Parts: sequence; C-alpha cells; structure tokens
Amino acid sequence: MARVTLLLGGNEGDVKRTLQAAQQLVNARVGAVLRCSHRYESEPWGFASAARFSNQALEITTDLSPLEVLDAVQRIECDLGRNRAAEAVEKASTGAAYTSRPIDIDIIFYDDEVIREERLAVPHPRLAEREFALVPLCEIMRLRRHPVTGETVGGMLEALRKKRER
Repeated sequence: MARVTLLLGGNEGDVKRTLQAAQQLVNARVGAVLRCSHRYESEPWGFASAARFSNQALEITTDLSPLEVLDAVQRIECDLGRNRAAEAVEKASTGAAYTSRPIDIDIIFYDDEVIREERLAVPHPRLAEREFALVPLCEIMRLRRHPVTGETVGGMLEALRKKRER
C-alpha cells in the first residue's frame, strides 16, 4: 500500500461540487481517502483570470502504481469536464502556460519515491513555489518531509512567504 498525496483544484463551474465529486471518485477508483484538507481559495498562478481557484489536499492509500494513479486521476478529470484539447488551444492563443479549468488533480507525493518520467514528475517539481498547494498541504501534513530536499511542507511555506516579503 502506497500513501499518495493529491492536490485538487479548479476555477470553472461549481468548483465546490466538482471538488466533492472528485474526492468521491478518488476514493472509489484510486484509493481510500485518509485525510482531506478544507478548501482554500487563491489567485490563479501563472496566468490571468478573474475566477479564483479553490484547492484541497488529499492523502490516500492505494495499491496502484504511480502511472496507474496518474491515469486514474486524469480519467476523473475528464469525467468531471476537463478538456485538455480545448485548454491547449487556449494556451496556444494566449501564450500562457496555464488556463482556467473545472478540475485539476496533481500527484504531489507518492510515498517517498522520486519519479522523473516523461508523463510524471513526483514530488511535484514546483511545489516549493506554490502557496496555493502548500497551504492545504500544511493543514494535513505540516511535518511531511520532501524526499529530495528534506524540507518540511511547513518549512517550504514559511520560506516561500519570507521570500515574497523581501
């Protein structure tokens, strides 16, 4: 059994309902939800949008491999209305790296594994730069150590906030 940390987010449609549905589908298709943070709102990261994001962290246990988890959460995203082809068109037209979406599910940690493959990078490579991810993660695993840097989730959040204040 692997312990996996997921970050759910979205800023289109009924985000509260979508995140609830995503959590239920993760529990049914990926693995048992052990812990779940509250929902936190944040400004879009990496692009401009009037719609704020809601984000939520989950810790689950699963028998699935890392790539099986990725495939399962991407199917959940699709089932909940995410259209990656339409997002690609919008990103190409705006030049932005990201765009609004009804749901996004990122794999933050998979046990203490370090995975760098074409389709999957775990721990999430930009975790230390993303307050919107660190805040909900801190609620459920403040002392969780990053398997590469050894820094705790809480330490990463404090460092990011100090850096921003400068």
